[in-house]
Amino acid sequence: MILGIGTDLANIERIAATLERFGDRFRTRVFTEAEQAKAERRADAAGTYAKRWAAKEACSKALGTGLRMGISWKDMAVTNLPTGQPVMRLTGWAAERLAEMTPPGHEVIVHVSLTDDHPWAQAFVVIEARPKG
Repeated sequence: MILGIGTDLANIERIAATLERFGDRFRTRVFTEAEQAKAERRADAAGTYAKRWAAKEACSKALGTGLRMGISWKDMAVTNLPTGQPVMRLTGWAAERLAEMTPPGHEVIVHVSLTDDHPWAQAFVVIEARPKG
């Protein structure tokens, strides 16, 4: 069953300007060390940050909260499987909210899809609950 769906569209040029203006202050406030390392290895670092920004926004919407109620940017992190597939890892308050949403006897999968076509980066997040076993 679907517990939540979220989407977000981010402007890569806006994220690039924010990175230029605020640098590490912005990076360390919003992105985990792993997300920063991934972005900094890429030729289009701003595009990589923008996709992850969009994913965090989309995830907060799928959680039904938006970015309020104590949720932290770093409570939602995009990592990648060895195949390259993006996955969303939730910690802190976001993980607590996810646990509250999860029906008894179910496990949760947070699906994330990222794309970009300059100057836009987009993310979709779907939170699915599946019966255990």
